[in-house]
Amino acid sequence: MVRATVTVNLNKLEEAFESGAEISPEILLASGFVRDLFAGLKILGDGELTVKLNVKAHKFSASAKAKIEAAGGTTEVLASRR
Repeated sequence: MVRATVTVNLNKLEEAFESGAEISPEILLASGFVRDLFAGLKILGDGELTVKLNVKAHKFSASAKAKIEAAGGTTEVLASRR
């Protein structure tokens, strides 16, 4: 059985978190934002990002990384889940 990566779009993070928030797979899981991490977390760049977010994930799309950094936030790639 192949385990899928959980994806989250930037517009959903902006709706749920305030500027300056630290976001990690564990925080998303504990808050009920995601139900399982399966093979890891990937952040996608759909939507605009107008708040500074510091995001840790297993993968980022190129557009998500660029938008997070352009808004003054940071990205950190975590080791892959197996």
